[in-house]
Amino acid sequence: MQIYLDYSATTPTRPEAIAAMQTVLTQQWGNPSSLHEWGQRAATVLEQARMQVAGLINAPAESIIFTSGGTEADNLAIMGVARLYSKPQHLIISSVEHSAISEPARLLEQWGWEVTRLPVDSQGRVNPLDLKAALQDNTILVSVIYGQSEVGTVQPIAELAQITHSAGVLFHTDAVQVAGRLPIDVGSLSVDLLSISSHKIYGPQGAGALYVRPGLELVPLLGGGGQEKRLRSGTQAVPVIAGFGVAAELAAQEMPIKTPRLMQLRDRLFSQLIDIPGLIPTGDLVHRLPHHVSFCLEHADGEKVSGRTLVRELNRAGIGVSAGAACNSGKLSPSPILLAMGYSEKAAFASVRMTLGRDTTVEDVDWVAMVFKQVLQRLSPVELVVIS
Repeated sequence: MQIYLDYSATTPTRPEAIAAMQTVLTQQWGNPSSLHEWGQRAATVLEQARMQVAGLINAPAESIIFTSGGTEADNLAIMGVARLYSKPQHLIISSVEHSAISEPARLLEQWGWEVTRLPVDSQGRVNPLDLKAALQDNTILVSVIYGQSEVGTVQPIAELAQITHSAGVLFHTDAVQVAGRLPIDVGSLSVDLLSISSHKIYGPQGAGALYVRPGLELVPLLGGGGQEKRLRSGTQAVPVIAGFGVAAELAAQEMPIKTPRLMQLRDRLFSQLIDIPGLIPTGDLVHRLPHHVSFCLEHADGEKVSGRTLVRELNRAGIGVSAGAACNSGKLSPSPILLAMGYSEKAAFASVRMTLGRDTTVEDVDWVAMVFKQVLQRLSPVELVVIS
């Protein structure tokens, strides 16, 4: 038996998206910038996908800029705003951002910018009062992640954006983990910029999008032919974008049914793991991504029961999970997200993330809980005796 519980890292491409990609590859493969029939067939596909992606976040189609993924969308948001200024300014991010935000921020610091990293509480939530206090006269952008990929916490984005706008400052959010799982309305959120990714919503890898509020100016990262309203030069990957569009449309249609089901499975898995001594759920259990289960083992022996060790042992049992954020799984260092939330280094080494998806069943959840307890008993029978 094989059970995949790493849907926050990537999702399997759904058959409808694959079918759309195959059609484009065989029948609509022209360059969408070309004026002839072949090019215009591809351009029609591109604009249809733009409308489908826009529909997922209730945005006007013209506000969607296609990118290669969430990372590029995040970088375009941060650097696209920063490069409007000839002199260093002030940027605010949270202390629990994905590296696609924290790394551009670090680069700006090297260029003389001031970067404030907002603290979070033990649940990983930003206090709106901290944001209000951090705003300065030279603050030009605030970026706070919507749903934290490692611990599942969902931030109060609408409130944070309102505070930001009251100071005349732009607001961006990385919504890669939220899109397709929770309803998004960019108008209600009042965000200026928002990033999403195809392969988190059962679309193909290699496509993403940045919502850019109409009328907002950005400086492009790439020079070239001026595609995507001159914000993202380069011939668009039409087959991949077509799959992205189909996945986005279906995600919007299925969310009212799929999201409550994921919440039930999430809570069921949490309830079956909670009797493990020393196991601490991480993240906010109320304001939480619907598919997300994460925890650390407070009293684990880091040499025997690290997050990496647990991932390897579960993989041998045919179960795919992650040690914290997928982008950090290869690093021999404690989770910076958990450290920012106040956890000890020992606990931050022994963190695990299990994320559920459209193919996850009740039987899968029950089996994973049982196997996980058996793995812990085998690795550390004294320190982590599991109550049966």
